[in-house]
Amino acid sequence: MSFRKVVRQSKFRHVFGQPVKNDQCYEDIRVSRVTWDSTFCAVNPKFLAVIVEASGGGAFLVLPLSKTGRIDKAYPTVCGHTGPVLDIDWCPHNDEVIASSSEDCTVMVWQIPENGLTSPLTEPVVVLEGHTKRVGIIAWHPTARNVLLSAGCDNVVLIWNVGTAEELYRLDSLHPDLIYNVSWNRNGSLFCSACKDKSVRIIDPRRGTLVAEREKAHEGARPMRAIFLADGKVFTTGFSRMSERQLALWDPRVRRFCLA
Repeated sequence: MSFRKVVRQSKFRHVFGQPVKNDQCYEDIRVSRVTWDSTFCAVNPKFLAVIVEASGGGAFLVLPLSKTGRIDKAYPTVCGHTGPVLDIDWCPHNDEVIASSSEDCTVMVWQIPENGLTSPLTEPVVVLEGHTKRVGIIAWHPTARNVLLSAGCDNVVLIWNVGTAEELYRLDSLHPDLIYNVSWNRNGSLFCSACKDKSVRIIDPRRGTLVAEREKAHEGARPMRAIFLADGKVFTTGFSRMSERQLALWDPRVRRFCLA
């Protein structure tokens, strides 16, 4: 006679955490309720940025990391977009430069004062216009200065020269459906993307070519994500047909794909 285990064994069963004190948290921030699938925040060694609710346009907070506790509702914001902000990303080469994308089909780049905001910031350093639908994804190039990637609901990926506000590359035929996310590799020579057609693609932006593709990486209909790892492999998260969470690791060099 066999007995089923009632309690699932776990090495974390008796591990307990201690909550952070309130004065070390960021409180009373009205995080955006836009239905776009995003993290709504970004952080670098100096600042924390959070997309917040705003009337008549889009806005996000920029807080020094040391400014913890309750945040005043009147705290100044970055508020130059005419539509809700969907994504934000700090420049890896300058801790005071941040890019934002919005439902107003534009990408804006902002210069944050060294000590943070003391008044609302409404004038961006540069406005990038090239998408015909809302722009939900932006990602700075990891090694080249002033190079920014943006992806919109028009299924187009644009690579920008921020210094001159010019398009470097336009990739408008590689994604037949909505792009869920984009991730550069470590040296910026390639990027991977997850698409609504359930494919994960590795793309060379300079040549505008598809380096590798995995169809039906996850067969579920819910959104999936793909990121480049330091060793060149691609890690993805998604769902099965039964909506069960799946994790996968793909080595594009040997075209091996392992579900976990």
